[in-house]
Formats: sequence, structure tokens, C-alpha cells
Amino acid sequence: MIVPKGKLIIIGGAVDMGTNVSATEHILQPNYIKFFERGILKRIILESARQQASQVEVITTASQIPELVGEEYIKSFTQLGVPNVNVLDIRNREDAANPEYLERIRQADVVMFSGGDQLRLSSIFGGTEFLQTLKKRYCYEHFVIAGTSAGAAAASTNMIYRGESNEALVKGEVQITAGLGFIDHVIIDTHFVQRGRIGRLFYAVASNPGILGIGLGEDAGLLITEGCMMEAIGSGLTIVVDGKGMVGTNIYDVEMGAPVSIEGLKVHVMSIFDRYDLEQHRMVMKKRTKVEDGVYLQVPDKD
Repeated sequence: MIVPKGKLIIIGGAVDMGTNVSATEHILQPNYIKFFERGILKRIILESARQQASQVEVITTASQIPELVGEEYIKSFTQLGVPNVNVLDIRNREDAANPEYLERIRQADVVMFSGGDQLRLSSIFGGTEFLQTLKKRYCYEHFVIAGTSAGAAAASTNMIYRGESNEALVKGEVQITAGLGFIDHVIIDTHFVQRGRIGRLFYAVASNPGILGIGLGEDAGLLITEGCMMEAIGSGLTIVVDGKGMVGTNIYDVEMGAPVSIEGLKVHVMSIFDRYDLEQHRMVMKKRTKVEDGVYLQVPDKD
């Protein structure tokens, strides 16, 4: 098994202006962006080997408004002192095969997938040289891949692409397909707390208890290093659902459209600085202290 040299950063959303954004969310957007720029976006740059000198490529494929989303990311990264930011406006598989775009991701230090519709990401990039290049660089180089909302949901090998929250624990409601495959043995859901998606993550894990369910709240993220060590970043909460010790479920017995029962799922709640080891299935809570305006600092562990 290859231990990736690269870093994967998955984010729950709140800056996704691609789809499913209400007028209220647009009004609240500046508050979310303020923390996102100062917190998670800044962390993405700090994790890059070249930091502010990094070449950043933003992929807006998932979004229905790629021009607007691309402009916002350029502005946000520029405010963080990162001048080398470009947008890859890839809208179909032909675009993904563009030699210029392939060369740009070979030269990039950071690739950022925006929000929108994760099925667009899997159907446009699946099986392409573009995706294979990203995976190779992530495995063998000090390279950062980040994704928010749909960009996070598509990061794993298994991906949720459909499922109404209020009917998620009904057999057949949650639909799963192949994602981009940057990380195995997990399944990721986003906008988790605000949109009440706990049921569909429970369903996904119950249908395959060997995978770990990750529910990212808005303005919440995970920094994943060495392919297995997850650190909570951002101001929001991350829910982890572990099905390895599940006692039982009737998911294989009930008819399509019938409610599902599950016994014995284990649930963890992670907040900023907490860590979770995917190999050991072990969470470590970290102490922190609030400085100001929602900013926290980690309290060093005692020897």
C-alpha cells in the first residue's frame, strides 16, 4: 500500500455558490467567506510546500456558475497574498483532455475543486489522463488537493450523489457511485448539519460497514495526511460514523421504499484540532483556547 506524500483537504461547504444556494444563504455568504478565507483557505496555502508562492489551479467543473465561482476564488486567494491563481473552466470530457490543462496541473502546487454537483466531477473526470495525473502527483509528490462541497464529496472512492434528507433511511433513497478515488474506505457527505443529512450517512455506512462515514458541517474541514491521519480544521463540526462494530441491520431484508433499522453504529463528533486515525479507527481530542472572533489556538499536549 502506497502512503501518499500529498495532502488532501476536504471542506463541508458554505462557500459553494454553484447549486442549491438559497437567497438567505447568499445574504449570509460574507460571514462564511470571512472565516473561510482567514481559516481554511489560509490553511490550504500553509500546507503547500511553496505556500504563498504556490501555483493554484481552481477547478469549477461542478458549478453551474463557473465564472462567478472562479472570480471569487481568485479574489479570496489574492487577499491571502497568493498571486498565482488560475481557473480551469472544464465543462466536458473534451476539455479535460486539453493538453494545456494537463500541463497546468503538472505544474501546480495546489488544485482546488469547487462546489456544485459531484456527479459532474465523476462523469467528466472518471478514467481520464487528467484524473490519473492528479492521483499520481498526490501519491508521489508534496502536492495539495482540496475540495469543498461537491469537491469534497467526490474525493473518495465511494460517493453519495443522491438522497433526500427527510427520506434517507428508506431503502433505495440514497444513491452511491464511484468518486474520484483520492482516498479509500470512507464516504463523505457535505453541508451536513444545516441540511440534516445524518440519515443518509447512516444509510451509506449500514449498506457497507467497512467504510467510514464522514459528515462535514459548513465551514468545517479535514486535513488528511499520509492517507490516514485526519485533523479537523475550520469553525464547524465533523461527524464520523463507524460501522465496523455494527450489530445488525434489516437493509437487505426490507422492500424498496421501506424504512431501514440499524443497531450499533458508533458516532464521533470532531471539532477544530481533533484528530482521527483511519488505520486505528481512533479519535484523539485536542485542547484549545479561544483567542478572539471565533479564532482558536491549540493547547500543546503535556509530556
